Amino acid sequence: MTIRVVIVDDQGMVRTGFGVLLNAQPDIEVVGEAVNGEEGLRVIAELEPDVVLMDVRMPVMDGLEATRRLLDGASGDGDGGRAGPKVLMLTTFDLDDYVYEALRAGASGFLLKDASAGELSDAVRIIAAGDALLSPSITRRLIAEFSRLGAPRAPSRKRLEELTERETEVLVLVARGLSNGEIAAELVVAEQTVKTHFGRILMKLGLRDRPQAIVFAYEVGLVTPGG
Repeated sequence: MTIRVVIVDDQGMVRTGFGVLLNAQPDIEVVGEAVNGEEGLRVIAELEPDVVLMDVRMPVMDGLEATRRLLDGASGDGDGGRAGPKVLMLTTFDLDDYVYEALRAGASGFLLKDASAGELSDAVRIIAAGDALLSPSITRRLIAEFSRLGAPRAPSRKRLEELTERETEVLVLVARGLSNGEIAAELVVAEQTVKTHFGRILMKLGLRDRPQAIVFAYEVGLVTPGG
């Protein structure tokens, strides 16, 4: 199945360059582009892409606000239904000041604008599959931000009561940055079993994807930085 992509960036060279690279892939098609977040929302609503490459800094409406509006109310339903496109934030800096807020807004990961053709196409495929794209440096910055914030931001852990004991275990390991394969090894179960548990976690908690699950786990205090 072809992955349909919209590129939202105010730099024409970025849109053109990424478009050429992605359209050269047999399973990816760039179906539209926009020069700012406001235009991007209109294009995305019309074309309903699978993945959006969203620049962080843009005039008129930046990528953070556009992502919030795009994904507001959308949630991962675990059954493959359309719940808004996956958003891959484009940034010039590996340690961007907007990392934490972008993930809270619903972004599924980050990609540096100087990424190679292979890195770019792989990133689109990873995001389209529902996985997170968080480099170790991005993850470290996210954890550092939680440390700076101190106490959990969410007022209640009540939503956690919907999870089984094993699902809670899986969520903790996801929040600590383990992959599905690593979690499977830790719990001595099949990787597909981990994927099934995680899908149910997303459905029960009304979460969209892995980054949102990580943010949730930290905000309710299920996991603490360094814990």
